[in-house]
Parts: sequence; structure tokens; C-alpha cells
Amino acid sequence: MTSDNPFAPMRERLLAFLDRLGAVLAERGDAVALLGLGSVGLDLHRIDEHSDADFFVVVDDPTALERYLADVDWLEAAQPVVWSFENSGAGRKALLADGLFAEYAVFTLAQMDTAGYPPGRIHWSRADAPAGLDRPKVPVPQPPSLDHEVGEAITNLYVGLHRDLRGERLTATRFIQGYALDRWVTILDHLGLGTGTRQDVFVVDRGVERRFGPDVLPLADLLPGYERNADAAQTLLGLLEAHVELDPTIVDAVRDLIVRVRAARAADAADATDASGQSSRA
Repeated sequence: MTSDNPFAPMRERLLAFLDRLGAVLAERGDAVALLGLGSVGLDLHRIDEHSDADFFVVVDDPTALERYLADVDWLEAAQPVVWSFENSGAGRKALLADGLFAEYAVFTLAQMDTAGYPPGRIHWSRADAPAGLDRPKVPVPQPPSLDHEVGEAITNLYVGLHRDLRGERLTATRFIQGYALDRWVTILDHLGLGTGTRQDVFVVDRGVERRFGPDVLPLADLLPGYERNADAAQTLLGLLEAHVELDPTIVDAVRDLIVRVRAARAADAADATDASGQSSRA
């Protein structure tokens, strides 16, 4: 089995890989279907040089499942694997020859009845494969309500600023510039302030640069870095105040914390300057 031409367009390489994989599965006889997901699923228009192959292999029964999970010989038969690791109990991530990257999971037919996944595309299927494998029987999770997301965003800021004051700056950064920002993206969806639909129903930040303008998602200001949690919180608080209704009690509490964090940073800077001056005079 030959490898992809590394100079061919990524769309051609990825689909050729899936063609070879489908042929391998057909020869084995214990596979039912190969489902493409993401950019090799229903979003083929999104394939670019940075895309990878996300796919499901559906097999007959637990015995076949064990074989597919225990060995990557079936994957190797489609394209050599140069490195891989088991990233879940259902599958692996793998770097393939010629630079392709794959992430896959293997399920039995019975497991597909309860698996949660976004709608996909059947790239190959056995003649007796049941219809509808490309559509989950379990509803895709829906985002929480607008009120819930607003409450989470403002309390993420509140908790994060307190942790910054405690000296737990890393977790503070994650709360303010990570969790709260994710909630803001979901709020923007609720308010209809973006273009198109969410790229990945399970990962909120995929493709946000294409969907939201800097007026509602000024990312450089929302993610200024580890040293600037107060600035990030101030930016997000301003956006929240401009677009949703907030209780003034929690707003005042967050504003007070922003002032305290800025004062603490200024005191740290002054102490560092004093220490530097004393050192130079020693």
C-alpha cells in the first residue's frame, strides 16, 4: 500500500487515505462502516493544510472491537504509523507517514446506539450496514441557557480575581481568560452576534476568529496573558455590561476585585524596584 504524496493538496491526501482505509476494512470483513467526522465529515469545504483525519470505525461485535483496539495493523495497512498513543478507551491519536495526523475511535454496532457524536459522513460501509450510522441516536448536547452562561461568566471573573489575590495566578488566568471567555463565546451565540454555526459542538473556541468580529470578541484584550488578569477581567466585564443584563451587586463586587488586583500588582512592582535598588547599592 503506497503512502500519500506529501506535495499533493491536503484534501486529496486525506480522502485518498480514507479510501485506502475503507478498502482495508472491506477486506477484513469484521468492519461495518467508516465514518468521517469534522473536516473529513460533513465539512469537507473546511479542509486545508492543517486538517487531520477524524473518523469512527464501526465493527460487528466486542470480539472485533478488541482486535481493533489491541493492534493498529489495520491502520498500518492503509498508511504506516510513525507514532501513536491511546488517548481514550475507544481509540488513539496517530501520526502517519508523510505527515498526516489521525484521531479515531472504534465502536460496535450496539455501542453506536448510545454514542454521542456530531453528525458525520459515511465514507465506506458494508452492504449490510444499517442506515443512519452517520447520525447519532443520542441528541447532541445543547448549550446551557443564556442566564446560566451569564451567571457562569461573571462568577468566573469573581472567583478568578480572588485566586489572583491569593497568589494562585495560573488558576486565576484560566478562570478569567479561559472559562469566562468560553462562556462569553456561548453568550454571543445566544445573542446571535456571530456568523454561521459553531464549528464543533463539543469545543466552543473552534473557528471563533471567523465567526465574531473584534467589536464583540477582542481576543488580544481578552487574552492579554498571565500578568494581566485584571485587564482581561475589565474587558470582559465591559462586554457583558454592554450586551446583557447584570445584577449591580455582583458587578460592583467584580469591579472592586479588579481594583484590588491592580493595586496588588502595583505593590509587587514597587517591591521589585526597591529590591533591585537595594541590590545595586549593596
